Amino acid sequence: MVAVLSLFGIHPFDHPLAITLVAGGAIVAAATMLAWASELAEVDIPQGLALALVALVAVLPEYTVDLYFAWKAGQNPLYAHYATANMTGANRMLIGIGWSAISFLYYFRSGKKSFVLDPGQIPAIWALMAATFFSFLFPSTGNIGVWAGVVLLVIFAFYIKKSASVKSEEKLAEPFVEHLLERLSVRARRALASSLFIYSALVILASAQAFAEGLLGLGRHLHIDEFILVQWLAPLASEAPELLVALLFAWRLHPKAGLSTLISSKVNQWTLLVGMLPIVYAISNGGASWALPLDARQSEELLLTSAQSLFATMVFCNFRFSLGEAVVLFVLFLSQLCLPFYWVRMGFAFGYIALAVAWIVLSRQTRENLRGILFAWNR
Repeated sequence: MVAVLSLFGIHPFDHPLAITLVAGGAIVAAATMLAWASELAEVDIPQGLALALVALVAVLPEYTVDLYFAWKAGQNPLYAHYATANMTGANRMLIGIGWSAISFLYYFRSGKKSFVLDPGQIPAIWALMAATFFSFLFPSTGNIGVWAGVVLLVIFAFYIKKSASVKSEEKLAEPFVEHLLERLSVRARRALASSLFIYSALVILASAQAFAEGLLGLGRHLHIDEFILVQWLAPLASEAPELLVALLFAWRLHPKAGLSTLISSKVNQWTLLVGMLPIVYAISNGGASWALPLDARQSEELLLTSAQSLFATMVFCNFRFSLGEAVVLFVLFLSQLCLPFYWVRMGFAFGYIALAVAWIVLSRQTRENLRGILFAWNR
């Protein structure tokens, strides 16, 4: 109701905490319904189209918040500082907490210290490598140009195309969705999926501005760095439904399904979402600038995010995820999160890069799998 009222410029809450909680809660609930709708829709539409739809659904909460800041940055340079904050936080949180939590929960439930990844993730790992290597250009140039956005969108398109021809070994629906599939007719299922898509998308779009501005207002009210709130609090709201679904898969002893969900989300954010930021910025400023500027803090955060992505991708090239690897990813993430200083960000960035290189040099299996991934992509 609050989201609908905000469409007409009516805001029943004035305190930034209330605005943030209500708008964030609306985004969490709507994102959960979008996840259900996408799983229902996959039954009735072609696989390639379903993958594209699910990809859009996965990034929609981050999409709305990040693109709101990118749009505002085109009109007010002060907002450029926040344009990539939510994206970097969400990406690092997915790896450091999400991917690790799948292994932790699976070990707690089964006692097994590792599991094999789904081979259907080969296109995702390829796309992660391509986007990650390309992303190292952004901190060095100090901006994300429209041309760079186009390249990332092309990588995303190739990922969707290749994924459409790969059959996953494990594809499971949530218990709630399974219940609906058993009880609904084809017509009722399609009507429900369409209604959920439309309603949830409208709620997310209507709540994005209130949530983003509420975060900034909350930071000013509590004298907390707004960048920190946008980077870490916003992803908690937007990522919560997907993380819960993935953890539910792990709880049901299907860790491959849970991890595949989060890997795909990482690809979507790292290609589609980042690629759209400079495009939206250029449209907003009327073409006066064709590159989204990055200040020193944003460049550092992007370098750290790229380095973490590189190391995590090398870890997954063995197609086996172990409890020890999950601990390493989690501890490294938590350590840099607790020490938000320049020298810490730079130290961890180069540390991640060194670990990735060591992983390749010391692991023959990783080198062979890297060649296999490139070969599989070109077949």
